[in-house]
Amino acid sequence: MNTVTLWVLLSALMPRDKARDRVILDALKRGDGNVLAALLIDGHVPAPNVRFALALMLLDNEEAEAAIALVMRLCRSFDLAAADQAEAARARLLTPVIKFWICKRAPAFVYEAMECLGGNGYVEESLLPRLYREAPVNAIWEGSGNVMALDVLRAATPETLRTVLDALAVDAEGLPGVRETRALIMEALAAGETRARFGVERLALLAAAAALRVSAPAAVAELFARTRLVAPHGAMLGTSDISVAERAELLARALPV
Repeated sequence: MNTVTLWVLLSALMPRDKARDRVILDALKRGDGNVLAALLIDGHVPAPNVRFALALMLLDNEEAEAAIALVMRLCRSFDLAAADQAEAARARLLTPVIKFWICKRAPAFVYEAMECLGGNGYVEESLLPRLYREAPVNAIWEGSGNVMALDVLRAATPETLRTVLDALAVDAEGLPGVRETRALIMEALAAGETRARFGVERLALLAAAAALRVSAPAAVAELFARTRLVAPHGAMLGTSDISVAERAELLARALPV
């Protein structure tokens, strides 16, 4: 197991979390907190172009929370690996999987935060340009996306893959799309390099759903599984089919106490 790669994963969380927080704080500073009250109390968005609604739809907070839960669960596997072969197998297989997904998603996430802030997010006086420049580094450091995909193929022996998928199925029990996603992963990884990136991405999403199922409220895990494992999801952030009530719940979890 590569502990340096684990540190890269931890550092990859920083740009997206700081970018999300910058958008939220900017909205609060500009007085858009009234929108929050409307979302949480009245149950509707009073204007489609208000910053809070835009930030929520574009930054997909359930994915940000899933990334944190996923990395923390991987850290647990590292801690238990010496005494537990199943956890060792999980750490070996999922480390490149999680690096592939989190590091490659970070630049797009930071860019959407920059767009939420408009010109203020683009100029050098803002924090966002520095975060945007730094975001791709972690996808390159300690192995690019293709290298991670090849590493997954190397680690995904039949026994290891079965052990990890069984454990993920237990953790994600009751969530929609788990069985179908498992079948897609096995099919894609069995096809070798031509389908490796697809299989790695689906495995990351399944592992993230499982991590949320264990650590987050049931509604959050259910929402992530529905929008990432079952329903069609666009290539861009903010394309999930999420109700107003679900948006309000995610927004409340993203806001500072």
